[in-house]
Amino acid sequence: MKFITYFSQKGLCYLFLATCTLFGACSKDFFDKQPLDAVSDATFWKTEKDALLALVGCYNTGAGWKGEDFWTPRSLLYLDLMAGNGSEKELIPDRVTDGTLNSAYWVTEGYWRNSYQKLTACNNFLDNIGKVEMDENKKAAMIGEVRTLRAYEYFNLALYFGGVPLVTKVLSIEEANNVLRASRDEVWDFAEAELIESAAALPASRPASEQGRITAGAALAILGRLQMAKEKWAEAAATYKKIIDFDVYRIHPDFASLFSSGNVATSEFILTSQYQEDVYGHVLLQYMYPETWGGWHQFSPYNELVKAFECIDGKSIEESGLYDPSNPYENRDPRLDYTVLISDRSVFKGQTYIARPGTTSPDRFNRYNWSGYCIRKFMDESFDGNLMNFGGNWAIIRYPEVLLGYLESKLEAGDPIDQTLLDATINLVRGRQNVAMPKVTATGVESLRSVIRRERRVEFAFEGLRYFDVLRWGIAAQELNRQFTGMKLTNNPAGYKDFPVDDEGYLIYQRRNFKAGVNELWPIPLSELQINGNLTQNVGY
Repeated sequence: MKFITYFSQKGLCYLFLATCTLFGACSKDFFDKQPLDAVSDATFWKTEKDALLALVGCYNTGAGWKGEDFWTPRSLLYLDLMAGNGSEKELIPDRVTDGTLNSAYWVTEGYWRNSYQKLTACNNFLDNIGKVEMDENKKAAMIGEVRTLRAYEYFNLALYFGGVPLVTKVLSIEEANNVLRASRDEVWDFAEAELIESAAALPASRPASEQGRITAGAALAILGRLQMAKEKWAEAAATYKKIIDFDVYRIHPDFASLFSSGNVATSEFILTSQYQEDVYGHVLLQYMYPETWGGWHQFSPYNELVKAFECIDGKSIEESGLYDPSNPYENRDPRLDYTVLISDRSVFKGQTYIARPGTTSPDRFNRYNWSGYCIRKFMDESFDGNLMNFGGNWAIIRYPEVLLGYLESKLEAGDPIDQTLLDATINLVRGRQNVAMPKVTATGVESLRSVIRRERRVEFAFEGLRYFDVLRWGIAAQELNRQFTGMKLTNNPAGYKDFPVDDEGYLIYQRRNFKAGVNELWPIPLSELQINGNLTQNVGY
């Protein structure tokens, strides 16, 4: 049975217990009554079934409209928009990095709040699992799963907020309202140790009945991200090599199908948010589809992302002789067409996407705050169900991240790079059957660094990694304090008067004014500062 199905059937009653126990939302008398129709502290934490029920409560992220966390599709896509891969029609994620962010902003507050809710559920599990009588090996593996979930939250909280309260047990309300911030290093050191120990207790793979549960590979992949953020390059390379040596994961030959409703069991996925149509679906497709196909066309890629895709000779558009400025979308990396809808070029379900002004298309770019481009990735050609009830899993970590992370870590550690290593890493990613980009042969530090960074941007576009990358590379201000452009409108920019265009004929779209030295961190939420006077605010907020 699919793990998420078990959650959907039984996990909600545990969540009710967790909410009452952890956040003081229920009176003590409620539990004194030991109700026969609900889970009670007096009768729970006895059997393996209780442990499994509590475990799925820790995994719960929320279906439907739930968001602003580090698990759900919309929230992870938001991170890429914040990082300069595109915009949202109402500028909701844009406000995080456009220079207007403040401590009262509900979006960043939501990432904080939902992370601590999950952390509290994990702490409650770890506080109580010792009471359960069950096989000790199974118990150790469950503990490893929950410690990994907890470490993932702390890694992300410290990445975006800096130092945060490091809480490892369930607190009373008074305790919770008086905690102090630990430093980023303290939080990351804790998460690193947790992930190393947890990976050792987890299986390298799981049967189909346990699909969606944390494996050793998932724990190590999160560890690899953390070690790269800390610039512990040799350690990160060793971590990624362990995953490769498991010989469990593979590059899927079909890039597009990775993001379809049938993507349930591909061996490219290392960590996923699990969904199931009509049981536990999500609403991303409603946000993402163009209005022509019944969606809201909520998101608009920037042309700066489009330009990052190489030509089919493996060279950037600045270097390739195949690049034609008057016909810029031809002869490009096939992943461009799998990722972005381009006006008068892209076809979906037999119909051409049109964003040109002067047409009757509901997606013409000047109808709303749009760039003219739309996201193509994640749009499943075979799906004909409710756009608010999509059951496709969301890949949080795919195997290409391991291969590219391993190569980058080896490069930055100063290890020798040869063609054998390139062929075993980046060229596996680029060489999948329906991408088939030329092999990378560059081994020089600067040239290969540029190639790796571009490869990560195009391979993982809109999957939630770009913000992590621009922060750890120290290029957030460079990437986000700039003018962004949209679709190409003319090949005669000097004579074009209908809409503002740059000297290449692309729509002059949006300007961001990222504040260097401030916006690299999110503000501690005002609501938290008002409750807990011991918390301090980040500089500039």
